[in-house]
Amino acid sequence: MAGTGNAHLRDGDVVLRVDDLVVEFPLGRKGTVSAVAGISFDVLRGETLGIVGESGCGKSTLLNLLGLLDQPTDGSYKLTGQEAAGLPERKRAEMRRGTIGFVFQSFNLIDDLTVYENVELPLLYLKASKEERKARTEAALDRVGMAHRRDHFPQQLSGGQQQRVAVARAVVAGPPLLLADEPTGNLDSKNGQAVMDLLAELNAAGTTIVMVTHSAADAEYAQRIVNLFDGRVVSEHALAHEYHLPDPAAKGATPEAAV
Repeated sequence: MAGTGNAHLRDGDVVLRVDDLVVEFPLGRKGTVSAVAGISFDVLRGETLGIVGESGCGKSTLLNLLGLLDQPTDGSYKLTGQEAAGLPERKRAEMRRGTIGFVFQSFNLIDDLTVYENVELPLLYLKASKEERKARTEAALDRVGMAHRRDHFPQQLSGGQQQRVAVARAVVAGPPLLLADEPTGNLDSKNGQAVMDLLAELNAAGTTIVMVTHSAADAEYAQRIVNLFDGRVVSEHALAHEYHLPDPAAKGATPEAAV
């Protein structure tokens, strides 16, 4: 099993698995450069995995691959047991919907939509009913403490508030996997800690999180760290706090409960 050393795990315990993943970019007459050079690891159901490393080490390229936004040059990527490498964009988009939530450093909220409309948007793509959209959107806004700002526009909010809305949008459809790209990178320390505490609560309720970060403090929220250098995994280790696979039958152990 790639990268975990947990040979006893069942396939259902693995949310995503990458095996010898490679991304190469052309350099004209000079050949190619490898942004990701044969990376392998698993992400387990219900854990938070931190991906760390210096700028230019391949973190963002890897996260784009995990989010099915880009294609690898070579290797395998399985999401909830289904091979995603080599799929056309339409198929990858279908796989993303309802399966992966994204939290970006720059928030990526739509300025012309209200807070409520921004959070509701993924449910429109999923063609959820009006009643379901209302229930899920209101629950997600309550979960992140932003229900009182539902009719505001993003530019009327602070950075910390915008990131809370972005988290609500990411989890409103109950995806089993949340990808966070430097989620506190544009926040001060107080708001950054509040957002990380929120992600920790979501993880405790059953959401699997993969987080790219430069921040040592943010990385401490993970149960396991993968360290990248020049597109390769140079180390992988568990942190001191203990990690257990969540019990699906336990209260609050489903992604839906996390919103």
